[in-house]
Amino acid sequence: MANHDDHSLLKQIETIAKGLSDTFAPFCEVVVHDLTHPEHSILAIHNNLSGRKVGEPTTEMGLARISSPDFPALVANYANQFADGRPVKSTSIGIKDTSGQYVAALCLNVDMTLFRGMQSALAQFTSVENAPVEEHLEPSGLETIRLRIDRFAAKRATTARALSPDDRKSVIQALRAEGLLELRKSMETVAQHLGISRATAYLYARQK
Repeated sequence: MANHDDHSLLKQIETIAKGLSDTFAPFCEVVVHDLTHPEHSILAIHNNLSGRKVGEPTTEMGLARISSPDFPALVANYANQFADGRPVKSTSIGIKDTSGQYVAALCLNVDMTLFRGMQSALAQFTSVENAPVEEHLEPSGLETIRLRIDRFAAKRATTARALSPDDRKSVIQALRAEGLLELRKSMETVAQHLGISRATAYLYARQK
């Protein structure tokens, strides 16, 4: 970059690159390219994951921008690969000068190896099998309370948490009349399902 304005712009890009790499370390490599010197465009490489060095040439993406100012300024989340075969998710941001020509690029390369390993581990951890019998780990009848409230709300074309105060009072008193509020943790279940406090649920239950 020849003039003072371009040099100042590049220094700001380097600062942004450093901030991004510090934020997303150790998973993201951030590279600053000077596209006015494509044969040795890499000016800075933070959190180096690709093994490249400062002074190495630009990539095909950089050459495409140099050849055409109409090339997209932002190419985000495209599949890429490091030299050793590791899968990468890349984003490339082109920067133009006042004349509309690309003069620099800021590139982010995320190593997907660890994330794919974590994804596989989580999938294995969260997988479940069918049991020979259906088992419930909550006091018997609490699901009946939830279903009863949901049916009440459905008849009014709404949801349990969107019921009006009068409707909440009505459904709680209906539950009391059916004996469902005698169940252990019934009021806690009612309050949670309606999105109200237990104190309010008890108040509605006592009212006539």
